[in-house]
Amino acid sequence: MPAPKIQLTPQQWRAKLDPTEYAVLREAGTERPFTGEYTDTTAEGVYSCRACGAELFRSSEKFESHCGWPSFFDPADSDAVLLRADDSLGMRRVEVLCANCHSHLGHVFEGEGYPTPTDKRYCINSISLRLHPSTS
Repeated sequence: MPAPKIQLTPQQWRAKLDPTEYAVLREAGTERPFTGEYTDTTAEGVYSCRACGAELFRSSEKFESHCGWPSFFDPADSDAVLLRADDSLGMRRVEVLCANCHSHLGHVFEGEGYPTPTDKRYCINSISLRLHPSTS
């Protein structure tokens, strides 16, 4: 895996993020389902990494999966995220990381049958994102 473009010490990340943000973004935590700021958001715009500001997803790739977290079928740019095997919790999953700072965003699932162009569901913690609404 390539080194992150933004590298801060844990103390620097703690100064930049609130404790809940730090727990999810830097310690791979998960927010409770159906509680996130963007779970049901339909606003148009760009979703960036809350830790470093890198563009990650666009509202045009967001869809309603009823899973309790914002779902996207594709990142804004194929290089925006990194994928890494996650064998925690006794199961095989694929973790999604911000390519810029390696912050934890969520997980990606494939083959669930959603009617999307990629048949993928990037299940992303709201707290990992910041929406920049379109001004048009």
